Amino acid sequence: MKHKILLVEDEADLGNVVKQYLELMDFDVDWQQNGRTALDVFEKSPNAYHILLIDVNLPGLNGFELAEHVIKLNSDVPFLFLTARGEKNDRLNGLKIGADDYVVKPFDVDELVLRIRNIIKRKQPVVSAEPAQQKVINIGTTQLFVDSLKLVTEQGEEIILTPRECDLLVLFFNNVNRVLKREEILTKVWGSNDYFVGRSLDVFISRFRKYFQHNINISIKNVYGIGFVFNVK
Repeated sequence: MKHKILLVEDEADLGNVVKQYLELMDFDVDWQQNGRTALDVFEKSPNAYHILLIDVNLPGLNGFELAEHVIKLNSDVPFLFLTARGEKNDRLNGLKIGADDYVVKPFDVDELVLRIRNIIKRKQPVVSAEPAQQKVINIGTTQLFVDSLKLVTEQGEEIILTPRECDLLVLFFNNVNRVLKREEILTKVWGSNDYFVGRSLDVFISRFRKYFQHNINISIKNVYGIGFVFNVK
């Protein structure tokens, strides 16, 4: 079952980008650009959404006013504020109202996805007291905890990954010492192959090289014009 999100953002470009990205990450997104309209939509189905992403500067009703109405209709639904207003008083006001998080623009979309998933996970009821068996991939003394999005390096450093970083590392960990073509990586991890996605891949590769910079047994080699090799000695 897809988690349903009510996104309330009046900036057309940003709202469209966030909506499309969240849908690529398998969320069902209802995007509204006006606080009053968003409230009307929510009033019709107050139990339909798993989380709300609310901008503060909205026409009709501002984000704080919208959140207060939402709480009266369904006090259990989580919400976070997504806004360019980073002043301390705004953050405190948002958290006092009951927001589960407060994300200041500009933001990393992968980080936003991670925050959303963590909030939804916290809000879900525990259905079993039995501890779940977590998937762990080991390369030497380096461990990748897939379910908790955690990388433990050879030096014992714990790094919390974004969901997309984790997906990319799983692909590398499962294809050590093999040339992975850029097209294959982009299609398997991002689901598409275009210029902007390709730039994201390059950023991730730079991050990974920093993560493994003290591990002499792991390196990521760029095969010019083809792709990458995740080398493990």
